[in-house]
Amino acid sequence: MKIVFVRHGEPDYEHDCLTGEGRKQAAGVAKRLAGYNIERIYSSPMGRALETASYTADEIGIPKDEIIQLDYMHELIWGSLDREEVYQDGHPWTIADEMVERNMDLLDHDWPSNEYFINNRVTEYVMKTSAGIDTLLKDLGYEREGLYYRNVRENDEQFTVALFSHGGSSSAALAHVLNMTFPYVCATIHSPFTGITTLRFDTSPGSISVPCIEYMD
Repeated sequence: MKIVFVRHGEPDYEHDCLTGEGRKQAAGVAKRLAGYNIERIYSSPMGRALETASYTADEIGIPKDEIIQLDYMHELIWGSLDREEVYQDGHPWTIADEMVERNMDLLDHDWPSNEYFINNRVTEYVMKTSAGIDTLLKDLGYEREGLYYRNVRENDEQFTVALFSHGGSSSAALAHVLNMTFPYVCATIHSPFTGITTLRFDTSPGSISVPCIEYMD
């Protein structure tokens, strides 16, 4: 199984839609994805992600009303939990850069207890995304066991799905699935608008493995 993560096109954040340039990007990525044999499309429920997904749906012949919306892939929300000031209003990418400046360990799996995250609303949204992506993978036939994923499908048929979302929620999902930390992914993976990241899962029934990054652009 392959899951193709796609970031939305250039957005008009105020109106939660794509700009003219974003629509061109969405049309371009749809043509690129036409050869991926995508069988199902998932999307964040936010307008800019759904609009991007709709171009691919049109290109490959999936009705727009069959795009499956995943609330947990909504863009992350950050900021103080209790109105106490948090560094840079809790912006996770700025925090990751500051952690590097301070020579802090981005790979520390206890990152939710870090001074930059312990009172930051983004932590609960990262956890929600992590739990949600495991639910999706289970529905697709891959159950998490500890750190890895068990293929519980009855056959080894290859299939591909696409998931359109955001820089933040895709970072949270990738961090969880690949057993990296959210701050580390924020610091090291900066997907451009309509950037593509493809994960490949072992198709052998009964196997347990870590997904492979097959493609990243």
